[in-house]
Formats: sequence, structure tokens, C-alpha cells
Amino acid sequence: MIIKTNKAIPASEITDPLVFQQRRKIIKALMASALLPGAIGSVSANTASPLRWPALSRSKNSVDKALITDPELVKNYTNYYEFSFNKEDSTELAQKLPTDNWTVEISGEVEKPGDYQLEDILSWQSLQEYVYRFRCVEAWSMVIPWVGFPLAELIKRVKPLSHAKFVKFTSIYDPDSMPKQRINAMLDWPYVEALRIDEAVHPLTILAVGMYGDALPKQNGAALRLVVPWKYGFKSIKAIVKIEFLKRAPMTTWHEFAPSEYGFYANVNPSVPHPRWSQFSERQLGSGFFTPRRQTELYNGYGEQVASLYSDMDLRHFF
Repeated sequence: MIIKTNKAIPASEITDPLVFQQRRKIIKALMASALLPGAIGSVSANTASPLRWPALSRSKNSVDKALITDPELVKNYTNYYEFSFNKEDSTELAQKLPTDNWTVEISGEVEKPGDYQLEDILSWQSLQEYVYRFRCVEAWSMVIPWVGFPLAELIKRVKPLSHAKFVKFTSIYDPDSMPKQRINAMLDWPYVEALRIDEAVHPLTILAVGMYGDALPKQNGAALRLVVPWKYGFKSIKAIVKIEFLKRAPMTTWHEFAPSEYGFYANVNPSVPHPRWSQFSERQLGSGFFTPRRQTELYNGYGEQVASLYSDMDLRHFF
């Protein structure tokens, strides 16, 4: 169905049809590349990937590229409990997850609910590279160059209603390819996370579809994952299939499992220890045995950008 509008769009703002068609071809090829055996292999200086994202501008919020963690470490050290409690095993086990024809359901307090093909979502976006620090609640850290776009751009397009105060994200539920969803009752599946809507529209918050210049590996959250760099890693939910706009804060997976250990906000805070891990410092993945631990920064070093979101909150109580 074609919807007509009376609003005139300047000719200068209309995308050239050839550019648009080429963009669609690139998106389709890169999404398909994630499904090809070996398509996302080593990204070392001497190994070129079969398909790469076109030249990308880098977000102004990116950290120094010299700090980037070795991609092989990042791709082979993941917490993905739907597959395994072992950080290395999920790399192989995740390859069974089907990521073709990925669809995201938009629902709740929003003007434009519906099922959206990821291919279409990407065709609306200007992708960028975001070099972000990534801090796990287990007190280790990485620096990752993500490929993605601001979550705010998708939110603006679907038009949440004025009384929508929270955004809930749900991961895929597929026990046939995610074996722990069937046999592990420790967590309530599918995995759920959420943000306050002002956090969701913050410029640092992105939806990632790639990293290290390639399509996102399955073990790192393909086809679509959230990245919120000032929060602990468990907030950056992988394999998103549903985004829901809500009036009230929903229960999230880890907060439901252990509310005294995993707060709803999960902002990186060196002065609020986890019962099993001090958060005062962190081990940088890939650093040498004698490399000193890095002192953890409040909001993972992004305080200048995000502290105002929590200016009236007790950061110990709302952890």
C-alpha cells in the first residue's frame, strides 16, 4: 500500500535511486555473509574477510583505536548462557542459531507497532563505527569497535507515545539451537533487558549489527544486539527479536534472578562491589600477566556524557 503525503521533500534530500539500490545490495550481502561458514574468521592485519562493511565514519564518542582488544579474544570469550556457561564453547555452539530473515517485533506504547525486517531497519540507517569500552560485572574489560546505529533513530521512527517511560528488549527463544534454554532452569528464558527511555535515546546507546568491520558473529549477539557502554555487559542484550515500549519498568532476567547482585540500572560503579567481584579494578582482556589491573571508572569512563541522567539518584541504592 502506498501512503501519500502532502509534505514536500526538497529534491536535495532525496536519495539517488542507484545509491539506495546499492545500499540494499550491500546490506543483503553482509547479512548473508554471517551465515557462510568461515565468513567471519580472523580479522588480523594479514587476513582480509570475504565481505566487509563499506567505509564507515567513526562516532565522535569513540575511544582511542589503539586500545582495541584483539578480535580473536573478543570472539572467543563471551557470556552467552543460552549456549554454554563456558566462555569459549559458545563460539562453536552459537553457529547453530539461525540468523537469516531476522525480524524485530515493535510493540507496546508506540504509534507504529509491527514486525520489522532487519534489512529494512538497516536501510533507514547511517551506520557508523563506535569504539567503546566494554566492562563485565565479572571485573574484566575489552575495547570493541562496533558497527551500528543509534537506538534513538529507530525509536524516533516508530514514535513511542508520551507515556512510554521504559524500553524492554527480548532475545530470541529457540531451544532447538540454544540448548540451555531447554535444560537450564536457573534463568527464566528468553533473556530480557530494559532501559529507561532517556537512557535508550542517549547518543551513546546503539544497536550493533557488526564489529571489527564485519557482520556481527553469532556468539557476539547476531543478528542485532544492544550496546550500552556505561553499563555492565549483561545489559547489552544479544539477538534481539522484540522491542516493547512500556509505562512501567519491567522485570529483567538477571535482576529477577538475583536482585541484590544485579541491579536494574547496572551502571559501572567502582564503589559498589558485587558479592563475588570487587568492582574497584578490572582485568583488561589480552593484557600480559604482569600488566597492572585498570582502575575502574564511574560509568565506565563515560560520566561526562551520562552522569546527568542520574543526578537526582542515590547510585548505591539504584545500582
